[in-house]
Amino acid sequence: MTRKPHDQFAKQFLEELLSPLGKVEPNKEVIHEARQVDVLFSPAPTAQAQNLGLLGKIALLNTALLEPFRNQPSKTEVRNCLTKLFTVIADSQRKAKREDTTIPEDNLARLWILAPSASPGLLESFGVKLELETWLPGVYFLPDVFRTAILAINELPVTEETLWFRLLGRGKVQQQAVSELVALSPENLLRRNVLEIIYRWRVSVMTYQELTEDEQELIMNLTDAYQEARAQAVQEGQRQVVENLLRYRFGSVDEELLRVIDSLLHLSPDEFAKVLLELPTFSREELLSRFNVKG
Repeated sequence: MTRKPHDQFAKQFLEELLSPLGKVEPNKEVIHEARQVDVLFSPAPTAQAQNLGLLGKIALLNTALLEPFRNQPSKTEVRNCLTKLFTVIADSQRKAKREDTTIPEDNLARLWILAPSASPGLLESFGVKLELETWLPGVYFLPDVFRTAILAINELPVTEETLWFRLLGRGKVQQQAVSELVALSPENLLRRNVLEIIYRWRVSVMTYQELTEDEQELIMNLTDAYQEARAQAVQEGQRQVVENLLRYRFGSVDEELLRVIDSLLHLSPDEFAKVLLELPTFSREELLSRFNVKG
């Protein structure tokens, strides 16, 4: 199997973000030549794409084929993606015919090619156009009959709405997006989940004996996120240890003891270790008093 770290990261990343909204099928094989769609997404009827910005808008339109590229795709690669789309559409139309129904044109699947950049020559060759009244700069639509758009990630505006796509960009675009991700509130669930994906991906990639320049660049761009994820993992591990100790000591962990844990996790490593050793000797009152938690 060809090793494609960016492909692996992008699929896990998109699956994490889209799974609350509907059905995600990475590496979906389609009929005829068993072509694989990188990510095939079908929105749930009642899904709401909170905090996903442009990705959420795309996801909730209808069935979506998402094809992320680490480098600008060639004309042949774009045509191959179109072949996958046409196969998916033909399959859905055959199914509708067997069920004696029809699928309105607007409900047919759409293809979204996620490119770090797209040259004028590539865009012109497919006759694309912008639709700035309803879509952001950087989203180029092929003629309507093709139901396809090319997202030039480096041309997307630097806003919260485009963050999740810019994380799949290259160079400074991706580095900027990583900085924005790390700067999100630690309570942000998407931030936590994406950092965990980056952490696992980085650990997996570092097992490779040799890294290509492309892989090295991606690792470098995601370094800040990886370090934040590692710190998050350490803190979550510490939290679990303290929760277990308090539960063993007092039978349960209520809101007051949870505030004690929050205070403990802000101590320096040396102070944390010292309190952890003393924890079994504290009464509940002493513990609440030590960390100024009112009972």
